Amino acid sequence: MPVSMAMAALLLSLSPSWAQEKVAPPQSPPGADKAPQTRALEAGAKLLQSNSPVAGFDIYLVGFHPMKDHPEHQMEAHHYCHQMNEDFAQCVLFDSNTRKANMHGVEYIISEALFETLPAEEKAFWHPHNGEILSGQLMAPGIPKVAEKALMKSKMNSYGKTWHVWNTGHMGQPNDKLPLGPPMLAWSFNRDGEAQPGLVEERDRRMKRDTAATRKERADLARLARPQAGTDALKGKFGRPTRDIPGVTDK
Repeated sequence: MPVSMAMAALLLSLSPSWAQEKVAPPQSPPGADKAPQTRALEAGAKLLQSNSPVAGFDIYLVGFHPMKDHPEHQMEAHHYCHQMNEDFAQCVLFDSNTRKANMHGVEYIISEALFETLPAEEKAFWHPHNGEILSGQLMAPGIPKVAEKALMKSKMNSYGKTWHVWNTGHMGQPNDKLPLGPPMLAWSFNRDGEAQPGLVEERDRRMKRDTAATRKERADLARLARPQAGTDALKGKFGRPTRDIPGVTDK
């Protein structure tokens, strides 16, 4: 998922905060209101401490993840990413895009070139991205369409390793009030019909997006798609009919 620093700077300059529809988290963690001394400590830390490690997480993407071992367990994921170099990015995942968002996972993103250097047993942890892009499901809200398409073009043939650590709930699914249990390895949707009915449509409604129109606008990116490992990893595991996405094939 490489994207140059120059491209990142362009995207940021074209991404006014008012252009991003706000999405509230599905729940809030239990706990008492912040005490006055806690608020005082936060104010002091803001003035005196550096936030350098998180200051660069400026590229915003929103998409969906099924869990590899439990495909019907699906999450909406708001990614805030830092492109470390042309071949490696790291993202913090949230269940929404407001100050009250719950952090529910992390994703590491690598180029096809880096993926090919991995041993076979490690490759099983990395999901392909072409299906997310060519379906129109993965979006970069708040930037012009031309910039969003350029960003998606730069992500073609890349891979992600995603761990979700908190099931905060989506689409009325059961949720955990706190981060419980072991982390869950997430995967990607690689065929039409794999996402639960209403999951993508609800995101589009809340964020004023149009996945179908976005898919049409990206149709020409299919010529860049190469077969990817893991595209068939969840084939036939969703209990409903699915259809191939043009350009998305298994390696």
